[in-house]
Amino acid sequence: MPRLYGFDDQSRQRLRDDEVDPLRQMVSRALVDLSVSNADVAVWANGQGYRGTLGGEWKDASVGRLFRNPAIAGLRYGDDGQLVDAGHPGVITREEFEALLAREQHRKTGDADKPYDYLLTDGGCTCGQCTHALQGARTNAGTPGYRCRPKDKDGRGGCGEVRIDAELLEGHVGEYVVAELLKPGVRAQILKSQAFVRQLVENLDREIKDLEARRTEVGTLYGTRQISKDALVAAEKQIADSLKSARSRKRYAEQMANFSLGRAKDLVRWWNSAPTASKKAITTLLLSSVEVFPASARGVRTVEPGRVVLHWRKLADLSAESDDARGEPPADHCHSQSGD
Repeated sequence: MPRLYGFDDQSRQRLRDDEVDPLRQMVSRALVDLSVSNADVAVWANGQGYRGTLGGEWKDASVGRLFRNPAIAGLRYGDDGQLVDAGHPGVITREEFEALLAREQHRKTGDADKPYDYLLTDGGCTCGQCTHALQGARTNAGTPGYRCRPKDKDGRGGCGEVRIDAELLEGHVGEYVVAELLKPGVRAQILKSQAFVRQLVENLDREIKDLEARRTEVGTLYGTRQISKDALVAAEKQIADSLKSARSRKRYAEQMANFSLGRAKDLVRWWNSAPTASKKAITTLLLSSVEVFPASARGVRTVEPGRVVLHWRKLADLSAESDDARGEPPADHCHSQSGD
């Protein structure tokens, strides 16, 4: 079990001189303003070069555990749950620790951060390094961002090399989408393409109903012993895979079909005020994918040339798609555009 930060030994009888001042500064930063989160404290501490007892960087959770431990104030919880003297020195005062407890309670009962409504999740943007879909993930400071999650123990995930601020990426993509909408004739193409996509949704509805009927029929055949159990399992797996694919394509098509584009004369204002669902739909309709590459250096807060590559659809291709009996999403025949 690692020693507690601020103390030189497991018995906590001696303070560790080089950790006393950092801990006191961390506590002071947390108490000076209730808007300062544990993640903010962690970012500051790491920036100062301070590390935990095992040499790792501070995280939101590790700061929280430290601040909730009464031993840092030379206290412990008695049998009745009240704070009592622990018989060893403390790094901070009892008053400061009680203030930390009050701060923690405020954080629990206060308004939690609203879930961020990401524009480019669900495959909307991918890692330029490994093609894995980027996922929404808050940074250590609590701000929304996108990241390529590294592989887990089961091998699921990507390379983990790409992270980007959500507002930065979405603002960049939004500028190009609005610019595309302002081109002559694009609005008419969009409305025409939506009509074809609505037909595609109807085709997929029929495909799904047919697959569900086939699944019922296979079950009936097995129940009357006309097919073996192995044949039943194989057929059900094939049908289940087809249903999953068809339902996914239907959601994809519905997203493009079920939105209302704002007035052409004020597209910028429409984009800035439109619900994320509408912006996601128009983005999906215009862009087949958004590739994000690593920044040239850690901490870069701009979209450098070539870091974000936009792949545009040819809207005319959607018309052929509506006649495709399989209902596949339109192919990407478009060019790439560098975010410079």
